[in-house]
Amino acid sequence: MISISRLLCDNIGPQDSLRYGAHGHKDEAGAARPFQPPIVVWNCTRACNLHCIHCYASATNSGSPDQLSTAEAKKFIKDLAGFGVPVILFSGGEPLMRPDLFELADFARENGIRAALSTNGTLIDAAMAEKIQQAGFAEVGISLDGIGENNDKFRVQKGAFDAALEGIRACVAQQQRVSLRLTITRFNHKEIPAILDLVEEENIPRVCFYHLAYTGRGDKIIKEDLEHADSRAALDTICERTVDWHRRGIPKEILTVDNATDGVYLYLKTKDTDPQRAATILALLKKNGGNNSGIKIGAIDDRGNVHPDQFSWHHTFGNVKERQFGEIWMDTSNPVLAGLKDRKKLLSGRRCPGCRYLELCNGNLRARAEAVSGDYWGDDPACYLTDEEIGISC
Repeated sequence: MISISRLLCDNIGPQDSLRYGAHGHKDEAGAARPFQPPIVVWNCTRACNLHCIHCYASATNSGSPDQLSTAEAKKFIKDLAGFGVPVILFSGGEPLMRPDLFELADFARENGIRAALSTNGTLIDAAMAEKIQQAGFAEVGISLDGIGENNDKFRVQKGAFDAALEGIRACVAQQQRVSLRLTITRFNHKEIPAILDLVEEENIPRVCFYHLAYTGRGDKIIKEDLEHADSRAALDTICERTVDWHRRGIPKEILTVDNATDGVYLYLKTKDTDPQRAATILALLKKNGGNNSGIKIGAIDDRGNVHPDQFSWHHTFGNVKERQFGEIWMDTSNPVLAGLKDRKKLLSGRRCPGCRYLELCNGNLRARAEAVSGDYWGDDPACYLTDEEIGISC
């Protein structure tokens, strides 16, 4: 994640201590760094009431019959706590379709793990919002992918926008911290100003703009990803509104996800006009370390398989039914997991190996590179910086 509000405005978010803490085992001089256990995304069910065209989990109405049972889930959550995992994000599918969700969220909190919820929001009414608030979720991420009918086309269900908006309003009314989530594509990038207007009107404190990952059903809409010029323009719009809110004293946490290029772009935007701010941005980006798949972020699917992130389910390192998560995570006998933890020497594309900002993005999203080239260590096609900007010759 790239915290636009932190980089541009020094607004500190609840997870900044994790975002700018240790990010590997060695620093540039080869000295050991403190180890930081990863945030874990748990796709606790593949069941979902929608059929979104960009779903990386390829969720279905019924889900999987062999998802982790309540007892198995509690065992692995206990293992996460023992390993020091700070946050578990309950995702899906639609996690609210899992009957034991609140029991498991309570169990996570009781074991010292911060619980967050990622939902499409359409199942949240006033009563459900109260249950979510009482369960102690630190945050509820609710997805919108456009305004009105445009969102409904993405979600493949008429009325999904209105239902999700009611879910947002119900959570805000409960004083539950809410994060609006939007995946940027050609379908909706021109609606970003309207989405930002909505964020202000509805008093939503946090927004995450996701770049498209070409996995699950998302691999069928690769052609719907933005042109590079549009990616830059979208980020410009997001940055302008972030700064405007800061100037007007409106507290918002604004982040972009799944494209570490955004951080480098912000640095380049400010390098000549505001050298002092640029130096701050550069220092924070170095602390963050760029893409953290397999390092500070990990994923577990509904069946208990461990993956480097939620977009790389075709790379599995083990199963929490058979081994503790910490044991799997620290086992570098798997070449992909070992490679992710020290990937710079493995990058094989034309651009990444010679990029002057490689330490800031860490090669970006590997799943996207593999989806296009077949090479997990190839160039991420969503990097929108020019050859000249990254310091390589044509």
